[in-house]
Amino acid sequence: MSGKPKTFLAAPVAATLIESMRDIGYSIDTALADIIDNSLASGASEIDLLADTSSDDPKIAILDNGQGMTFEELVAAMRPGSRNPLEERTGRDLGRFGLGLKTASFSQCRRLTVITVRKGVRSAAIWDLDFVAERNKWLVQIPDPLERHPWAEQLGNQGTLVIWESLDRLAPKGERGDLVRALDLAREHLELVFHRFLTGERGWPRVRMRLNNRDLQPFDPFNQGNPATIIGPMEEFRSGVHTVTIQCFTLPHHKKLSVDEWERNGGRAGYLKNQGFYVYRARRLIIHGTWFGLVRQTELTKLARVKIDIPTGLDAEWKIDVKKASAQPPFKVRERLRRIIDTIGATSKRVYTARGRKLISDARLPVWNRHQDKNEISYRLNPEHPLLVHFLAGLSDEQKVEFDRLALLIEASIPMESLYADMGAEPENIKSTDIPEDTLREIAHFTAENLISSGTSLDEVRLMMQVTEPFRSNWAVTEGILDERYGGSKDE
Repeated sequence: MSGKPKTFLAAPVAATLIESMRDIGYSIDTALADIIDNSLASGASEIDLLADTSSDDPKIAILDNGQGMTFEELVAAMRPGSRNPLEERTGRDLGRFGLGLKTASFSQCRRLTVITVRKGVRSAAIWDLDFVAERNKWLVQIPDPLERHPWAEQLGNQGTLVIWESLDRLAPKGERGDLVRALDLAREHLELVFHRFLTGERGWPRVRMRLNNRDLQPFDPFNQGNPATIIGPMEEFRSGVHTVTIQCFTLPHHKKLSVDEWERNGGRAGYLKNQGFYVYRARRLIIHGTWFGLVRQTELTKLARVKIDIPTGLDAEWKIDVKKASAQPPFKVRERLRRIIDTIGATSKRVYTARGRKLISDARLPVWNRHQDKNEISYRLNPEHPLLVHFLAGLSDEQKVEFDRLALLIEASIPMESLYADMGAEPENIKSTDIPEDTLREIAHFTAENLISSGTSLDEVRLMMQVTEPFRSNWAVTEGILDERYGGSKDE
C-alpha cells in the first residue's frame, strides 16, 4: 500500500534566479513602458521620465502623481509574481503577471528604489541585486522613507517614484552617449505606444508625459487628422463574454502629404514594415506592424493599417506576454482578420493603382501599356500613341524593323528592381525627367492636332492630356499652350 508521495522544498536560488530575471528580453523601450503601465493603473494624470545622463553615475526615474501605495501594498508590489495572471483585472488595469516592475527594472539596472506616498504617508523599498547576491536571499531593503534619494523631493502628497541606479547595461562606464541615444529612441516608442493616452479620448482624460520636462507628443499611426486618410467603420464582434473592436485605415498617398508628414507617418521602420494590425490592450499598444503571418507585407498594401482593441479579459486567449510586447490572435479571430485583410488590402492597392488605371482607361494616351499574362506583368510601349504612329509612318520598312528591335531593347531594360527599391524607400523623391518647354510645346501641339483631326473634341483632348505624362506634370504650361493655340475651355 503506497503512502503519500514524498516532497522536498525546491525554492529557487536567489542569487541565480534574480540574475536570470534580467534576461527576459526587455529593451529600454519596453521596460519604461511597463513602468508607465503601473503609473496609469494608479490613476496618474502626469508622468515624468527623469534622466541624469551627465554624471559619472547616471540614473533614470519615473515619477507619477497617481494614488500611491501604503507600506503593505509596496511590499506586495516588490514581491516577484505579486498578482496571479488568471486574476480578473479592471478595464483600466494594465498589469498582467505582477512581474513588470521588477523584471523591467532588473533588465536595465542593478538597484531599484521605489518611494511612494499615499495620503501624505511616505514609504520606500529597495531591491539591490548585489546585496541579494551577497546574502543569496530574497531580501528587500526598507530604508528610512525620509532618506535622501534622487528626485525624491519632487514627490507630493501622493504618487510614486521609481528610481533606476547602477545602469550596468544601459550606461557602462564611458558610454553615456549610448544612454542619451537610447532615451531619444525610447521617447519615440512611448509616443506611439501611449498615443491614445497622450491625446485623450471620450471618457478617458488626457495624460501628460514628459522626458526631462519635454512633453511627449502623441504619434497617431493612423493619421486620423488628415482628411485624405480613408477611415473604415468600426466593427464589433464577441469573443466569449468580451467584445473586440476592429477598424480599418488607409493612409494618404505621399502626393497628398508634405515631405515631413510623409516621413513621420512612415515611422522609423518605414511604411513597408509598419503596415498591418495594431493591437491595443486597454488602449495601450501591444504589437504593431504585423499581418500575423496571414499575408505578406507588400509595397501595394503598405498604406493599410488595422486597429484592434481587446480588453484585459482576453489576455490568456491572445497570449499576451510578460513584456506586453507580443500577442497572438486565437483561431476564430484569425479567420475574421483574414477576411478583413482582403478588404483593407484592396483599398490600399487602389490608392496606388487608381492613377495608373485612369491613365489607361480614360486617357487613351499612355506611352506605356500594362500587360498581364497569368501571374506575369510587363510594360510595353503603346503602339497607338499619336507620336509613335506619326514617327513610324515616316519610316521605311527596314527602319521600322530596326525601330522594333530598339523598342524591344527599351522594354526589356526597364530597371524594375531599382524602381521597386526606390519606390519603397523614397517614393516622394522620384520624379520624371524634366522636359524643356520648347520640346513640350512641340509635343503638345502635335498631340492635340493629331487627336482633333481624328474626331476628338477639344474638351476631350484637354481631359486626356491632363491625366497623361508629360502633360500632367506640366499642366500649367500645357494648358497655356492649348489656350494659346485653340482658346480657353468651354467650361471657363
